[in-house]
Amino acid sequence: MSDLKSHTVTNYTTIGGVQYKLLDISYQLFGKPLHTAPIVLVNHALTGNSTVTGKNGWWPTLIGPDKVIDLNKYTVLAIDVLGNGHNQRVVENYSDFILKDIAQLQNHLLTHLNISSLFACIGGSIGGGLGWELSILKPNLIKYLIPIATHWQATDWIIAHNFVQDSILTNSIKPLEDARKMAMLFYRTPESFSQKFNHETDETTGLYRTEAWLNYHGKALTKRFRPQAYRMVNHLLSTLDITKETKSFATATQNLKSTVIQIGIDSDLFFKAEDNKLTKTLLDAAEITNEYHELKSPHGHDAFLIEHDQLTHILKPIFN
Repeated sequence: MSDLKSHTVTNYTTIGGVQYKLLDISYQLFGKPLHTAPIVLVNHALTGNSTVTGKNGWWPTLIGPDKVIDLNKYTVLAIDVLGNGHNQRVVENYSDFILKDIAQLQNHLLTHLNISSLFACIGGSIGGGLGWELSILKPNLIKYLIPIATHWQATDWIIAHNFVQDSILTNSIKPLEDARKMAMLFYRTPESFSQKFNHETDETTGLYRTEAWLNYHGKALTKRFRPQAYRMVNHLLSTLDITKETKSFATATQNLKSTVIQIGIDSDLFFKAEDNKLTKTLLDAAEITNEYHELKSPHGHDAFLIEHDQLTHILKPIFN
């Protein structure tokens, strides 16, 4: 299907003024050969990576042959967030970078690949936020900007959540395991837990099924993620803010040429649907072509990885 490729960015100076002589950006290409079909950039979520489809892919219900993002019709580009460890590299001084740096590094790769336009940029959670940052950096690049279960700014709630995550990573005996268990409570909802576990116990362990499930997710992340990589992406999420320089959404988006298709989730406890609705009013006021759609789900933030049929229904008109 695809192989992990690498591009080296030389002499990169971060927005904070720190110079890096070499930064390796890993990425994958799927579907039609590059420059033979419309290109879709897919940005992964917090603990995701560039393997977006195929046997080990995290979004194969959406991306693949004859799926809504049809690999018979499109070229899909997926880029690893710097330091996420998918290419076996982490960034020790992760606080040198903000999410806008990651957008700038994506742009370096796009230039290297001679990509001057994207049919769409789609991503969930931090991936959608990264799409926002890229669209402000390159206002003419993306035809359809599709941020899902996200916002253009890390809210106080997100910053607070990530602050606690960082405290757990610093102080826990099992940092990744415990941080992930805590995070899963924000990615789902009380209703989702009730539906899934029904107050039942796990006969093997004697634990409540909800406890066993949290243990499973904590251990699973520990097997495939490094603490420093998790610190990096957790930190980056807190730095999301397209208005950091301008202090104004209207000024930040004044040159934006993308059609913005926001997809919120009615039960999201992490990125609130109310913020997406407010963004729609801001986009309308700025006369930016946009739509707002909402997934109806008891499952909270993770619904963008669960409610495949609803997501397909919303996206079909764009990708057809």
